[in-house]
Amino acid sequence: MIDVTDATFETEVIERSDKVPVVVDLWAPWCGPCRTLGPFLEKVVAATGGAVELVKVNVDENPRISATFNVQSIPAVYALKDRKVVDAFVGAIPENQVETFVSRLAPAPTEADKLVAAGDEASLRSALELEPDHLGAIVALGRLLVGRGEADEALQLLARIPETPETRQLAAEARLAGSQVEVPPDGVDAMLEELLGRVKEDDAARQEFLDLLETLGPDDPRAGHYRRELAARLF
Repeated sequence: MIDVTDATFETEVIERSDKVPVVVDLWAPWCGPCRTLGPFLEKVVAATGGAVELVKVNVDENPRISATFNVQSIPAVYALKDRKVVDAFVGAIPENQVETFVSRLAPAPTEADKLVAAGDEASLRSALELEPDHLGAIVALGRLLVGRGEADEALQLLARIPETPETRQLAAEARLAGSQVEVPPDGVDAMLEELLGRVKEDDAARQEFLDLLETLGPDDPRAGHYRRELAARLF
């Protein structure tokens, strides 16, 4: 489950719905029924094991998304698949009705899905033998490989599938690990500042800079700041 903003809606919802059904929960902190419904949605969607994804939108902070759905009251829940709204409801419905709503979106798990759910490396590799471009298996195995320093194989796996925000971030982490770049929790800013002085002439420094930005995530305000700084240096 992730929080989506006006700035990330196109990528995290519209484009993502090409790959997996996305449930959009429109809510607000002051809305009591929203607080009742939210945990049901999170529990039921989590139980699909990634076959359906959930995003939450604070309507007070994201008026453009609210206008897109013509929201009149909340909670309002929309399901998107292949960039189209395929189902929706308004109001806090019981958990069993939430289960029915989500079940209409979730395809029956394949044998590869079941292996991915097991989570161990042998199962993930077996899943990829069955479905070489299985997104869940590639991401999960990629994370295992990056964690133990096998960045090249992780990048080869990620090259099999189209980019998503999640896979871009993982690929950035893999490249940084492969270059033996250690990213201290409180030291990213200093690293970015140092790299800015070299990005125009040094391709490796520019790639490292971009990879560090990916590890920040799209909602980190530093990402926008440093992208502007990069553009100023390059152009």
